[in-house]
Amino acid sequence: MATSTNIQYLVATAKDELGATVSIKTASDRRQIETFLAGAAITAGDWVMFDTSATDAARVLTVIQATFAATGQPLTVGVALNAATVAGQTVDVVVSGYVENANVADAVTVGQALSISAVNGRGAAAAATAVAQFCGVALEDGSAANQADVWVIKQF
Repeated sequence: MATSTNIQYLVATAKDELGATVSIKTASDRRQIETFLAGAAITAGDWVMFDTSATDAARVLTVIQATFAATGQPLTVGVALNAATVAGQTVDVVVSGYVENANVADAVTVGQALSISAVNGRGAAAAATAVAQFCGVALEDGSAANQADVWVIKQF
């Protein structure tokens, strides 16, 4: 299902039901989310890619954890917002824009271009030899929990 990207909501705070000002972590609607089918178990925050083991058009409707490719993973779609415990469940994927707590290597530093690491579903510093487009940019240093806020570069 395609989403609309022509409306932007730029307010970073709002009022809660008690009238207090609260921060909105998804205030920027410069983010695009698409729904896919999981080809296998996926954890929220994982980088995902098209499942080329599927057949026909299902190859671009189905995603799995992104896998490492020495020259970059051109099949990378984005970052999963929710978990799928088994194949066939739906998973919402940020295909462009801001993601909080994406799965990254702990050595990632702010401003670093990202590609997929040797650990499935995890982003890492892009190698100088990567020829595929980078899949994202780290917006903060990676944590010991292998998480960081990132910007997903639109490829889908």
